[in-house]
Amino acid sequence: MSVRQHRRLTVAAAALALAVLTGCGSDGAESATTTDGGSGTRVFAADNGEISIPVDPKRVVATGYAVPVLIEADAALVGISTWKRGLAMMTEQDRATYDRLPKVAGEAAAETNYEAIAAAKPDLIVIAVPKPALGDIDMKRLESLAPVVAIGPTVPDAWRELSRRQSDAAGRAGNFQAAKDAYEKKAGELKARYATALAGLKFGHVGAYGEIAKGTFQREFANSWGTNIAQYVGVTYYGEVKEKGGGGRDVSEYPAIEELPESLGEADAITYTLQPDGTPAEAVKQVLDSALWKNLPAVKAGRVFPLRYTEAATYESALKTLDSIDKAFAPLLAR
Repeated sequence: MSVRQHRRLTVAAAALALAVLTGCGSDGAESATTTDGGSGTRVFAADNGEISIPVDPKRVVATGYAVPVLIEADAALVGISTWKRGLAMMTEQDRATYDRLPKVAGEAAAETNYEAIAAAKPDLIVIAVPKPALGDIDMKRLESLAPVVAIGPTVPDAWRELSRRQSDAAGRAGNFQAAKDAYEKKAGELKARYATALAGLKFGHVGAYGEIAKGTFQREFANSWGTNIAQYVGVTYYGEVKEKGGGGRDVSEYPAIEELPESLGEADAITYTLQPDGTPAEAVKQVLDSALWKNLPAVKAGRVFPLRYTEAATYESALKTLDSIDKAFAPLLAR
């Protein structure tokens, strides 16, 4: 049974559970109440305040990180922003949905097409861009078209909670739960499979995310893009950033390549990010080609593991990440 089929079979039960939860409030992140004598609206706590939204939205516009989330959740989408960075992680079915939907915004928040959004006649707009980028959006203009909920990214590993909230806002909490269950089942199986092989190993990670200048590299620590899913299967990433800078810079830093021995010299094993096509980006390749890299203890010991799909920000796409982790770590079981 596919994730999508399993999800649909569990929607009714999950929706019933959601109705019970929202009647009395959930975990404090948001609440849902019927107003005006059963008008079918509820109050949702978003980044931009307490917003009255439809309980069951029929025409949803999504931007940014909400695009793959709400496509996977089978939300009633009538318009989306482009989301080129996530195309390689979409299933064939989700890619067909993405291609079919009208594009009402580009990759950047400033590329919002207000006329196109108005033409889509939404009853809910879900904005999922970083908070600083909200300044590039005419929120008042959007709010004149439909209720707007902003649920944007924060730290890299927050995608789990953010995708839950985005799905909930679109009335698809049941679909979200089914995808989450499938992910957690698979992650649990991998954690059990590799428990002995990973025990006691200290990992480092070389990433490919953010502004990596020539001659520098991205060292990712726990809870970053390249590490947070591997952590779910039992990988331990050691160390922390020297100086936190907010968001992703709380869990990653960009030292010079000359600092490789200092940064990763204590690692028993190292993972590194691959592009979706299985090749390293130039920012990673320059590290792999370095003589300093080749002299690292973990590299000499053969404990180096390339990972694809490390930017997954939905449970369905993270299944691909788990597949990549399983493939990369398989040699550990033969030792």
